[in-house]
Amino acid sequence: MNASFIVNQRTYQLPSEPTIIVCIDGCEQEYINQAVQAGVAPFFASLGKTGTVLSADCVMPSFTNPNNLSIVTGVPPSVHGICGNFFFDPEQGAEVLMNDPKYLRAPTILASAADAGMKVAVVTAKDKLRGLLGHRLSGICFSAEKADQAKLLDNGIDDVLRKVGLPLPSVYSADLSEFVFAAGVMLLETLRPDLMYLSTTDYVQHKHAPGSAGANSFYAMMDRYLQRLDQLGATIGITADHGMNAKTDALGNPNIVFLQDILDRETGIAPARVLLPITDPYVVHHGALGSYATVYAGTPHDVAVIAHILQGIAGVENVLDRATASHRFELPADRIGDLVILGDRLTVLGTSASKHDLSGLTVPLRSHGGLSEQRVPLLFNRVLKPFKARALRNFDILDLALNCA
Repeated sequence: MNASFIVNQRTYQLPSEPTIIVCIDGCEQEYINQAVQAGVAPFFASLGKTGTVLSADCVMPSFTNPNNLSIVTGVPPSVHGICGNFFFDPEQGAEVLMNDPKYLRAPTILASAADAGMKVAVVTAKDKLRGLLGHRLSGICFSAEKADQAKLLDNGIDDVLRKVGLPLPSVYSADLSEFVFAAGVMLLETLRPDLMYLSTTDYVQHKHAPGSAGANSFYAMMDRYLQRLDQLGATIGITADHGMNAKTDALGNPNIVFLQDILDRETGIAPARVLLPITDPYVVHHGALGSYATVYAGTPHDVAVIAHILQGIAGVENVLDRATASHRFELPADRIGDLVILGDRLTVLGTSASKHDLSGLTVPLRSHGGLSEQRVPLLFNRVLKPFKARALRNFDILDLALNCA
């Protein structure tokens, strides 16, 4: 077995002890701060003395799929191709989920590590990520959502519910993320993978603000499992795919700009298409509302006109043309619209009011997607060796964990 391997022009050292990368979905840094201050997260609290505490920027848009794939490839969306949970596929002429591995344009570090001889395991909360994270992976890969369906031939493991010792969790629950951690502990205790990737769900963060009882309870749960993984001798790197913010007015009502409704009222432009890349099969807790949208203009002439219209709307922070957005945010230009629209910290973007079901919002809306959700934690339970100073990204985590820890 070689001492290192190369993926997407980065070299990674093979670890001498199990290495676990944890992506806490929706982890605004304040969640950890508040849990530590409340005294319910002793493992997180210890990292300042026994480990390394950093922060980094996630990729834009600050959604789940682009960031998880950046983390496991070590490169931005312009290289790996996944620029949303949802996009307009010109080959099909339709809006589709971006969860098919055919859309992935770069190999993953996970698959390459397995090819280099390492035992690799992946556990994700939602099944939408499993196919992408496990692309060409010779190892274990299953989701908490469909743990009862895991098979040895397809997932590298079977009888998962019995082995983990927990029932199949609801996809809309904190239990889904707990199952991920419990599975990680089970795998480390029994099979001891060389490299493991654990990815949670942001159901709790969409419903609970930092410091609330629900949030602190959730982070206390994670803290207990992380402490156990640490006790078992693993090097642990922790980051997030994006942060989370309240998207409401002073009375707690959702701040929503319905872009499609605005454009449909304009008589001087051809029909335009507004697409929301936050869309996925799990929209109950956010109503498919985030702070990032793309617009496909009806004609090339309309692009500048639409940009002018939307730039003047309250709650719209930025309107960028395709070339500017793809360069600034390192996005694949052929997979985004003519315009990229960003909502401000307190605002989400929708299509038409009639197309968003908000009945599932039992608490004030919290969501993500914009620049205000870009800063995320970057934590390690080891003191890192010196590394070249640079603006850190969440997708640097495997480089730092394997090369500097």
